[in-house]
Amino acid sequence: MPDRPNFIVFYTDDHGYGDLSCVGPTDVRTPHLDALAATGVRFTNWYSNCPVCSPSRASLLTGQYPARAGVRSILSGKRDTEGLPAGKPTLASALRQHGYQTAMFGKWHLGLTEAARPHHFGFDEWFGFLAGCIDYYSHLFVYEMARGVNPIHDLWENGKEFWANGRYMTEMITERALDFLDRADQPFFLYLPYNAPHYPMHAPEEVVARFDHLPWDRQIMAAMIACVDDGVGEIVGKLESLGLRNNTCLFFSSDNGPSRESRNWLDGTPDHYYGGTTGGLRGHKGSLFEGGIREPALINWPAGLPQGVVRDQMGAMMDLMPTFLTMAGVDPADYDLDGRDALPMIADGAPTPHERLFWEYGKQTAVRQGDHKLVLNGVEAEAAEPYPPHLADLAEDFSEQRNLYDEQPAIARELEQAATAWCADLEAQWQQAHP
Repeated sequence: MPDRPNFIVFYTDDHGYGDLSCVGPTDVRTPHLDALAATGVRFTNWYSNCPVCSPSRASLLTGQYPARAGVRSILSGKRDTEGLPAGKPTLASALRQHGYQTAMFGKWHLGLTEAARPHHFGFDEWFGFLAGCIDYYSHLFVYEMARGVNPIHDLWENGKEFWANGRYMTEMITERALDFLDRADQPFFLYLPYNAPHYPMHAPEEVVARFDHLPWDRQIMAAMIACVDDGVGEIVGKLESLGLRNNTCLFFSSDNGPSRESRNWLDGTPDHYYGGTTGGLRGHKGSLFEGGIREPALINWPAGLPQGVVRDQMGAMMDLMPTFLTMAGVDPADYDLDGRDALPMIADGAPTPHERLFWEYGKQTAVRQGDHKLVLNGVEAEAAEPYPPHLADLAEDFSEQRNLYDEQPAIARELEQAATAWCADLEAQWQQAHP
């Protein structure tokens, strides 16, 4: 077995399943991520644990379902917003306890209070912003102005306000990562939650020019994703130059599906924004149909994982913590986790470690068991009207167009009972933790 690996997590924001060129034909070009997929493991059934930002990030870092992690809904941009509960173990804190150097550069979105900031959850150093989004160049949070909240400057370095007006946020995240790698003592865990391609739709002119053959909204989306891909390429190059590439495990995915919110463009039009694509999946950000939760994902560790492999088994963001702990020689059983060690599935093609996966967001609930998935009160985008119960066979109908709820009543009833019981248990735990 190789030595304990270094870990880097690339985590994009509002990135659709169809917006990675190694997934299938697309007008977005991601050559560096494609190369990692070609020399690593790519997933076709990897899920976020929630269709919006904050809860999905909570699951990735804690290995728990969002409500069990203490973050059940999207966090607002107000300065007093609470986030992860004090003392909540995270992947960063667990690895740091076992000798890892840890850092986070990018979007936090897990609390704005002093007690909820990254340095309280296992990160030795951090740089980035705390709210859900910022202007990429001024680093102002402006999206609560309609509610009377003035624009807020939201860029920080280790808890202190940091000013860099005019610098493009995606590039700064990459620069911080490169600097960290030059200084890091092995082993390390580097968490890079890029805010691209979340609104506002900003990208450097020279990158936008690469896609001048596309419609304007699609052009900007492609450029924002390309900037992240450029950063991935720079980071991989740095690892190679430092002799760290072979024993560094790289993971890439996104927090939820693409947004259809008109404020992506802020032009006052009532139409939905169609810059991002789901690759044919139904639903978008805010939906428990596949387009809101199934994410592009890959993992690459030359010293310890196979190359050029595609895994169709089901996995979820909360599996990252137990899987990484196992790779690092730490027993996941030491932590209260909902995620499962997916290493046998990733490395050897073993079955999914999950009998079932569950989701809840607002009034929506979903459960997947094998190829069958049931969605209750499902919507295709936030603020939409809910649909009747919808049962799909994803092996035959990955875009969830045919409703089998009445055709397969036994399966529908089994999954509905399982989802109802899971929700009741989750609600009881939530009420106990939040009296």
